Formats: sequence, structure tokens, C-alpha cells
Amino acid sequence: MRPITLDAFERTFTNDPDPWRTFSDRDEAIKRAAILHAIGAGPHGRILELAAGNGSNSRALAARALRLDATEATIAGTRLVAAALRDGAPRARALRLAVPARLPRACYDAIVIAELLYYLSPRAMARTARDAARALRRGGTLVLAHHRIDFHDFTQHAAHLQRAFLQQTQQAWQVRTVRRTGRWVVLACTISGDLPRARAKSAAGTIG
Repeated sequence: MRPITLDAFERTFTNDPDPWRTFSDRDEAIKRAAILHAIGAGPHGRILELAAGNGSNSRALAARALRLDATEATIAGTRLVAAALRDGAPRARALRLAVPARLPRACYDAIVIAELLYYLSPRAMARTARDAARALRRGGTLVLAHHRIDFHDFTQHAAHLQRAFLQQTQQAWQVRTVRRTGRWVVLACTISGDLPRARAKSAAGTIG
């Protein structure tokens, strides 16, 4: 694998506002529906979206939230997210944020992390895991949506990466597999208690 850099992501979004056809691809629409199902109908008070990309999920998330913070690491991507939220999402905002970093708010009712973890270094992912767990209110939902197969530009291998992320939070989790395909999986996770070392409990088999 040859990891993609943030500068490369910047150029990608500058050259094409929808480089992976996340607005139009049918498989992406199915994944988006699974993410929304994982969150639930709401309305939720505050939702955090990390690595919002071009905002293809952001508008739908905004409809479930009283407040949405949609964060994106690139300048071009942040502008695309803002454009996606411009109409019909007055209580949503697009913020430039490259994790690991201080999150925009101290507490969220739901956190969505999609197509991000395998682009982070192990150290960056571990800090992001702790930050996300700290910001999620008890009873809140963490949604993880990632590929199960590797692509050439990943920093880490995709298999079992979501399990590793949950372990790095140093929390115990109840995990529900919302939808799994041959390519990706969407998980809905709630904190069940504190442990010296994290233990993820899945009601639907292996987490991947």
C-alpha cells in the first residue's frame, strides 16, 4: 500500500467535487441508509461527523440533528461540505478539522466516523479513539462505517480495524452490526461501561 497524503486529498477534491461518486453511486446510497439507520430517527441534540469528505452524508445527518458539526480535514472538502449544507440545514456547520485534534464540542449525542480510520496512522487513530469516546455522552451512539477490504492508498489494513479502534477507546461497548456487505460494514456502538482494557461485545458476531 502507498498511503495517500492530506495534500493528495486536497488536490482530489479541488479537481473533482465528487471523486468517488458518493452522491450518485447506488452502493454509497445503501451505505448512507445504513448509517442513518444506525443513528436512528432522532432528532438528536448534537451529532459530530468526522471526515465528511464532500458532504454526501452531511445533509442527511443534519436532518437528524438539532446541531451538526461536519468536520473535514481539507480546505476544498470543507467548502464542499458547506455547500452541501447551505440549503435546508440552518443548524449545521462545516468545520475544517484534521484529527487527531480537539473536537468542536465537549459532548455529542452521536458521532459518525465513516471512511476515515485506515487513512490514519496507528498513533493518530488511538488518540482519535480516546477523544471520540470521551466526547460521546453515555447512551449516545458511535457509528463506524468502513471498507472491509484494502485499497492501495490506505495507511492501515481495513480488516478488523474498527475492532481495534473500539479497543483503543479503553471502554466497553455494545456493538450492533447494522449492515455488512462483501466490501463494507456499518456498526452502531454504545458505551456499556469502563474497563481497564477495552472489550467490545457484539450482538451480531465478529466485528470487522
